Amino acid sequence: MYVLEVPENEGVVEVAASDPDNRIDKVGPYVRITSDDDIVIDRRATGCRHAVWYSSIAGLEDARIVQHDKDALRVVRR
Repeated sequence: MYVLEVPENEGVVEVAASDPDNRIDKVGPYVRITSDDDIVIDRRATGCRHAVWYSSIAGLEDARIVQHDKDALRVVRR
């Protein structure tokens, strides 16, 4: 999944990076988060308010979102 690299999204990237199964790299102005397993990010751990949380995903690559609510984001492989 892709997240625009802006200060508002730092919490999302930091929480994703704290999971050793996730890989983080930069692609242009985006942070790409990949994993062989599901990517699960707890909203409260990110410190994001709801408006930022629901707009943090910039794109997906060979994946789909199965949960994106006030509690968590879960992205799985297609």
